[in-house]
Amino acid sequence: MTVSTAPTAARRVSTPWLAVLAGPLSFGIAAPALIVDDVARALAVRPGAAALTVAAFGWGIALGTALLAALPARRGLPALLTASAALLSAGTLLIVLAPVLPVLVVGAAVQALGSAGLTIAAMSLADSARRMGVATASLAVVGATGPLVGALVADVFSWRAALALPLLSVLAVPATRRGGTAPEQARTPFDGLGMVLLALLVTALVVVPHRPLAAGPAAVVLLLLVAARVRSRPDGAVPAVLIGNPRFLAACALAFALGVGNFALLYAAPDLLQSHTGWTSAHTGVVLLAPYLFGGLCSAFLVAVSARVSPRVVVAALLAAGVAAPLVAAVATAVPLLLAAMATASLAAATGQGALAVRATAVVPASSRAEALGLFTVVYLLSVAFGPAIAVTLTLP
Repeated sequence: MTVSTAPTAARRVSTPWLAVLAGPLSFGIAAPALIVDDVARALAVRPGAAALTVAAFGWGIALGTALLAALPARRGLPALLTASAALLSAGTLLIVLAPVLPVLVVGAAVQALGSAGLTIAAMSLADSARRMGVATASLAVVGATGPLVGALVADVFSWRAALALPLLSVLAVPATRRGGTAPEQARTPFDGLGMVLLALLVTALVVVPHRPLAAGPAAVVLLLLVAARVRSRPDGAVPAVLIGNPRFLAACALAFALGVGNFALLYAAPDLLQSHTGWTSAHTGVVLLAPYLFGGLCSAFLVAVSARVSPRVVVAALLAAGVAAPLVAAVATAVPLLLAAMATASLAAATGQGALAVRATAVVPASSRAEALGLFTVVYLLSVAFGPAIAVTLTLP
């Protein structure tokens, strides 16, 4: 079973380089977790305002995934690598030099656009479940260690160096460029209007958890406009063959649900542990490494195994784990049970991202696999916006 738009080229790119290409994206989400106060003090703003850099990065990876996913099929893999590396480098430069918060926020968004493109390149070159598992596991492992690594880098160097960590992905670009040239494919004309509508829809959906009354109706209207565009341009930015494929849509929906559960629990985990143990934030942060590293590392193995297991068994196992984790976390008071719930949620989300990406792209025509991988990844990434917001809502007094 393959997921690549470049199956021949992918074999010439060493698997570890795929992990280096994809994994550092998670630094942009996780590394700022423990240094927001440092950023706020340095720029003389409130911590809530400084946290806008994380929101901007989240928006950028969702938007970048939507916009750049089809670039390998239309312009070739080198174009995607060049554009993404340039965006990532430019955004990081803005972060390093930013004198005020607005420049820093713009830098984070531009950096995220480039990170998203390089991650899409890594996943598009993953021509087997094993290689896809390595790519998605690298995201989970970096996400688990990101807060601690970010804090250490900030202590040794500066908070700006910690925010620059996603730039590490660029180290894999030369090796990927040498080994990963996509074969020629039939290319459809660029759908500018479809891309604009898709970008606006993704933006609205990212904002929905934070401003539901304003963004919710906008998202509905934009969804209707995207649907109308799909009918008038079936081979456009959102191919009709994807929207009409129930197995593809089901894989997207399950990946989103697993991601929401994982990120909601990740957001609630420190408070849950501290309420039952009285640990300090530093102690809690170190303890949380264990379940999330376990989930990320084991997911690489499970994604590879999933290719040899019935799809129904895979879906049933993911559903069971995805439902059990938040239920156990909600009722458990013993620390081992809480940690087990967090490890299960991490394992289900990371495994689901890889295994379901394989299946989502395998059930669509080869000519639409680049767009399928991009849309699947966008849907999964939206869980980053919804999960924490749902956790906050459920824990309000």
